[in-house]
Amino acid sequence: MNIVLQRGVSVSLFQSVYKTSELYKPTNRNLWGWLNAIFNRVDNDRRKQVGPDRACAEWLLRCGASVKWQNFNHWVKDYNTLPGSNFKNYQIEEIDASDSAVMAVGFPHLEGLKHVKRITLHNCGYLDDSALSYLPCVKDSLIYLQLSSCGDISNQGLQPIQQLKNLKRLKMFDLPEVRNMPAVIDDLQKKLPECTIEYIPEKKKGE
Repeated sequence: MNIVLQRGVSVSLFQSVYKTSELYKPTNRNLWGWLNAIFNRVDNDRRKQVGPDRACAEWLLRCGASVKWQNFNHWVKDYNTLPGSNFKNYQIEEIDASDSAVMAVGFPHLEGLKHVKRITLHNCGYLDDSALSYLPCVKDSLIYLQLSSCGDISNQGLQPIQQLKNLKRLKMFDLPEVRNMPAVIDDLQKKLPECTIEYIPEKKKGE
């Protein structure tokens, strides 16, 4: 992921990067993981300043994800195209974190969001079980969830999905650490009877 200094990123975040770098000198091997962790970090001062939706959008775009505002038809993918004012007029309705560097440490950004209807988490290389524990933050509005090609998600990580009471569709595939998926789906279906669960089994070699 290419990280550049972007308009509107809080000064305190970059100060934290500098201070952390003085305490911990990353090697080439773990440099990107270290930087991704820094750019996922929640800046509570920024959240208070601009509100949860704007702060969450900044986090997602920093990490290579994209968002769609309520009552808008286009996706926002470029950090520098974020609105420069009237932040409270923009509420996140859809999140596409495909191929992004979102991490569990950033998922508290979901707290306070009231309008998120759809979330796609596909091929998120840094995603783990603890990140999904924050999905219930948007349980009142979330109706669609895709979870796919995330190699560190296990059975434990899927447990919070049971709390997504308004979920209408759940799409899952390529989750190699989830064991006995038919039983998992059966359990989820019992907890979410109004939800359509779509699971695409992994094809075996030769099929």
